[in-house]
Amino acid sequence: MPYAVDFKQVSTSGLESSPVQEALAGLRANEARYFMNKYKHEFTVTPAAESQETIRLVNRILKEERGIEFAAKPLETSHFQVENIQWSFVFYEDGLAVNVMYKVDDPKKRAVGFKLSEGMDIPTELEGKFKFARQKSKLAGTIRGSFFVIKGEY
Repeated sequence: MPYAVDFKQVSTSGLESSPVQEALAGLRANEARYFMNKYKHEFTVTPAAESQETIRLVNRILKEERGIEFAAKPLETSHFQVENIQWSFVFYEDGLAVNVMYKVDDPKKRAVGFKLSEGMDIPTELEGKFKFARQKSKLAGTIRGSFFVIKGEY
């Protein structure tokens, strides 16, 4: 059952099996705040078991674009469109959040982003392949992030 993420009262609901559940919950809330402030869009998440289509899409893009397949278990996803951008998110048990930003009408504005929750190591699948910039967040502590541009059509 999808539910809206509250960025004022951060909850670990749905993320209890993560060893960095507090930081991952803060990261998820940080995304919710961003979408509310920028687009007035309520960020909702769905348990991974109920959203296999989103997971398949993200996995396909990762594999076809960069040969990346994560071993970590997906816990939740989100998939929606605001304005002319389709967004897909997968939140993983190890603390990783992957998002796909896919501008429907502009192939030059499509990317995959990786965000690492505070306290987690860089996943072996990303080690040495990406440089991670640090960003401070009141909700999530220090977030490390990186991205790559999508070249294909999905």
